[in-house]
Amino acid sequence: MVTMTPLEEELSRLAGSVPDPEMPVLTLEELGVIRGVRVEDQGRVTVELTPTYTGCPAIEAMSSDIERVLHDRGVEDVAVVTVLSPAWSTDDISDEGRRKLAEFGIAPPRTQRQRSGDPVPLTLAIRCPHCGSTDTELLSRFSSTACKSLRRCATCREPFDHFKEL
Repeated sequence: MVTMTPLEEELSRLAGSVPDPEMPVLTLEELGVIRGVRVEDQGRVTVELTPTYTGCPAIEAMSSDIERVLHDRGVEDVAVVTVLSPAWSTDDISDEGRRKLAEFGIAPPRTQRQRSGDPVPLTLAIRCPHCGSTDTELLSRFSSTACKSLRRCATCREPFDHFKEL
């Protein structure tokens, strides 16, 4: 684990506060794509950003939004670098991010990695974010973005997006 200076922690919070351009209900921190922030010797700030998948079209908007937020803070020299390893996973979405997705009407992805002390999931069902039913059906493998699928609840009949597991 890398120790961050108080300034790096502040800049990391600022970069992490940027809304995701495709799902503005989430911040980049909640999405889990900010991998690190370093202040270099000459005052240059480097932000490491991992795309949700290789070729993600939102990475450019994320980068320019991070640069804008840090410039507004008075940082003149900002470099946002794309980091592909370790690859991003939907497990990187924070608990708060998952809560916000469900509240916004998007079924959050199921966790793939077992967290210490968590029960092992025994079902592959997708829970409806509107009524909580697991009786849902796939309408389309792709929705408004490539990382979501379109589903419908058989109980309340409402369509909803599901953030696919990666």
